[in-house]
Amino acid sequence: MLGFYEGFPTNVHKTAAFATLVSSKRLQEQIIKLFHELNNKVFSLEDVAVPSTPQCTVIFEFGIAETNNFNYLDDEEAEKTLKAIRKKPLQIIDIFCAIRYYKKVQDEEKRPLRFDYYMLRFLFNKNMVEMLVLHERGPRYVSPEEIITFLASKINEAFSKKVLKSLETS
Repeated sequence: MLGFYEGFPTNVHKTAAFATLVSSKRLQEQIIKLFHELNNKVFSLEDVAVPSTPQCTVIFEFGIAETNNFNYLDDEEAEKTLKAIRKKPLQIIDIFCAIRYYKKVQDEEKRPLRFDYYMLRFLFNKNMVEMLVLHERGPRYVSPEEIITFLASKINEAFSKKVLKSLETS
């Protein structure tokens, strides 16, 4: 089933709830477009989190669930998902997120650091979306709280007005 990962853990590290002013369909379309756009885009660690490592860059890789695995959100997968959402919005969207880190060393050389692996679950209800974050493994240069803040901010930037308003986190 597209968007749903059967093995998603029941215990997560962070949960955040947001009130939303747009339909689930519009929000889901924008989330998929955003994750597709963010794939392999380079950020400084300061753009994403409180930097624990100086001169570090961050690269995201997002994949969408389909039953028992995750498919990289390339052009083809993004279009397939958008088509499915246009037909009928999804109740759940599970995303795998790998965060790659590179530390700048002398003369522009980049040295890879250990990566972080996250699973994200978006639960859509009328006028509300909940984001669940599980840190699967890695050094946690970006914390679950920071990934929620970063992604919510990017989703809000994609609209002309703020569409996600924080309700609660746990």
